[in-house]
Amino acid sequence: MSYDRAITVFSPDGHLFQVEYAMEAVRRGSTAIGIRAKDCVVLAVERRALAKLQDPRTIRKIVPIDSNTTLAFSGLTADARVLIHKARLEAQSYRLTCEDAPSIEYLARFIARTQQKYTQRGGVRPFGIASLIAGFDLDHKGSGEMTPVLYQTDPAGTHSRWKAQVIGGRNAKSLREFLEKNYQEDMEEKAAVKLGVQALLEVVDSGAKNMEICVVKQDGKIIMEESKVDEVVKEIEAEIEESKKAKQGGSSSEE
Repeated sequence: MSYDRAITVFSPDGHLFQVEYAMEAVRRGSTAIGIRAKDCVVLAVERRALAKLQDPRTIRKIVPIDSNTTLAFSGLTADARVLIHKARLEAQSYRLTCEDAPSIEYLARFIARTQQKYTQRGGVRPFGIASLIAGFDLDHKGSGEMTPVLYQTDPAGTHSRWKAQVIGGRNAKSLREFLEKNYQEDMEEKAAVKLGVQALLEVVDSGAKNMEICVVKQDGKIIMEESKVDEVVKEIEAEIEESKKAKQGGSSSEE
């Protein structure tokens, strides 16, 4: 029996192949990185090379869901557009009903629930996207302060909270290990941006030109200009050159 033909049929070893194929669509997408800092969340996205005559403003991997919620995605852009529209409608409906902004956790849970619904009944297929959802929520420790939060959802419909996470791309595992090694609690904004750019440089060929960096703060989000991202890239490249020279100098003195 071909277990990958029907979305609702498990294989004998417990796999839902259509969901796994959707996750493969995410892996074939562009890389997106989220890093939670002390007073912001940094979203860094690989921007694939555009056609010469294409308007870059029409290709966005980082989009607003609500005034205090920003989403970065990896995978099929058309699927993302549909899911983003559903999330925006839910955010507006919540505001009308509760007269308050929905929390980041609420929207992450809604997006994950919607993705899960599309894995459990016939006549539909899973959304071929994973997302990183960033914003500010009340501190879960009960201090009453607003703190930066980062959530991830995947095509299976799970959602989880992260300090730093990578989705999409073939090098997601190695980039996650890089973040595990270099991430620090309560990073400043500048350090978080630098870490995000450093991670993206592992997969991006032409530097700042193919990067989109967004800093999500409590009073809104800022998309960094290409010139500012380029400054960070040059700073990182200069540090790499210095460390190479230092190593060469150390090895020659040993000789």
